[in-house]
Amino acid sequence: MSKIYEALLRAEQERAASTNQPQQAPEQTTHVIERAAAAASALAVEELPATTETSTHVPVADPVYTEPRSYDEPTYVEPAYSSVAAVTHPTAPLDIKAVRSTVWKPMLDKLPALEERGNAVEQFRSLRTRLFGFRDLNKLKSILISSALPREGKSFIAANLAISFARHKASRVLLIDGDMRRSSLHALFGCEQTPGLTTYLAGQASLAQIMQTAAVNDDGSPLFAGLGSLTFIGGGEEGDKAADLSGSGRFKKLIEEASPYFDWIIVDSSPVNLVTDGVNLASACDAVLMVARGGVTKFEAAQRALGELKSSKILGVVLNAVDRSPQSDGYYGYDGYDLPKTPTGQATQ
Repeated sequence: MSKIYEALLRAEQERAASTNQPQQAPEQTTHVIERAAAAASALAVEELPATTETSTHVPVADPVYTEPRSYDEPTYVEPAYSSVAAVTHPTAPLDIKAVRSTVWKPMLDKLPALEERGNAVEQFRSLRTRLFGFRDLNKLKSILISSALPREGKSFIAANLAISFARHKASRVLLIDGDMRRSSLHALFGCEQTPGLTTYLAGQASLAQIMQTAAVNDDGSPLFAGLGSLTFIGGGEEGDKAADLSGSGRFKKLIEEASPYFDWIIVDSSPVNLVTDGVNLASACDAVLMVARGGVTKFEAAQRALGELKSSKILGVVLNAVDRSPQSDGYYGYDGYDLPKTPTGQATQ
């Protein structure tokens, strides 16, 4: 404003000198100064809003607005969160206590891991021990169970391995039926199929709403040892959108949301040689455990399945339904020479 004032004063003096007018009296000079100051103030008031908004983009008024503003106007908007915690965790954490309890009627002849002793129980314990050993050296919590073709026993392995984990020091285990085209785990446990995984992936339910646990006895004890620490997610309604749902990215969100609440997450999936659902789900899991059926699975089919899952970490191959007795240095009825070869030509262990 001082530069405007000086320019107006100098212009007034030059005009007076050019007209040979006598020097103005002090009161006249004061009048000129007042006019210059008033003009400078007027200019400053006109330029103030544009200068302030351009340099800071912050309105002078209180930041809590009562009326909506135009999207074209650069304004400061207070965040809708009331605390730092809300900003860091905009989604409510999983409420385990909200998981529903349902009556389960497990098929005991299909779930030998529920038994106290027996050859099958020991084989699953041996498999469990090897997976614990692997986890000591690598990140391992979520495991996808798959096979090359149908009817190789992947759902049988997934269910019994989950029970075996749950019986070990009451580990918290989440079992997910990821075979959204032909769900079967709910039949093994005699529980509800829906709402399930397809319901969640379609955005129609929360994670807690699709989970279920087995009802307990009147004294609070589990109906069967191991089921008290097991949480189950059924496959949901079957349909032809399994490929789209499995590749949506919401399954990865499910694993991330559930992971802090469980020690192990076991996922049963579709055969990878027929559909891509299992490959999509495998990308969200830490590793994959393949299942082959003794005397049924062809070597070429097993190799192709390993190739389909080449972007995932393969833990090994379980040979299911073997007639001969287990050897002392093998587990689940096979030794290294029984294993299908990996694409590199080495036996998977």
